[in-house]
Amino acid sequence: VAALQDEKNSLMSENEVMNDRLEQLDDSLDDPNTVVAKKYFHAQLQLEQLQEENFRLEAAKDDYRVHCEDLEKQLIELQHRNNELTSLAEESR
Repeated sequence: VAALQDEKNSLMSENEVMNDRLEQLDDSLDDPNTVVAKKYFHAQLQLEQLQEENFRLEAAKDDYRVHCEDLEKQLIELQHRNNELTSLAEESR
């Protein structure tokens, strides 16, 4: 029982130390002058910029996909037209 109580006390003190460190980290994020907070806010800003860039690129990709589909349809139509003209040219020869 004594060994378990010692272990419990040790774990409780370790838990308190960890909670104190967690509070310090939370406080450092709240203070905009700390290095950690500056890095955090910079990372947040960079994330937002990358998300906007990703959205823009996704929109461009969709536009290119539609344009590619249109070009493929034109290619098929032109191939059919070429075949028709080729057969007409052979007939006229």
